[in-house]
Amino acid sequence: MNEYTFDYVERNRLDAFCKTVLRNAAINYLSELARRRDREKPLDTLPQAEMDKLCTLDEYPSDSFKFSAFGYDLHIRDELVAGAFASLPEQEQQILILHCVAAMADGEIGGLVGMSRNAVQRHHTKTLNELRQRLENNGGRNAK
Repeated sequence: MNEYTFDYVERNRLDAFCKTVLRNAAINYLSELARRRDREKPLDTLPQAEMDKLCTLDEYPSDSFKFSAFGYDLHIRDELVAGAFASLPEQEQQILILHCVAAMADGEIGGLVGMSRNAVQRHHTKTLNELRQRLENNGGRNAK
């Protein structure tokens, strides 16, 4: 076999190899497209519950009203609720913050604010009822 024939054979082998590689790459690409087409769904076909899972909401400190008591912070996002809460006396705010945020029992809260357990329970119940009334009557805009 002369040198020219050897180069020609090698070029044909390389050509066949390249064509095989390209054909396999094209087959893999088309298979991947078919797999995606079978598995992926357009977003407009998803139910609303699924769409809600795909979104996130950015939260900023300015989006809520912050109330603090004894190192615990209560963040209220609703302006009407925050207004009604702000209109409460400081002691009632402290009791609700400790109850809702710190999940303290009435006896523990009483120890911090200087009241008996029964007094804390009465204040807690009275304050929640008062908040409920304010929000039902006038949206918490006008404090009593």
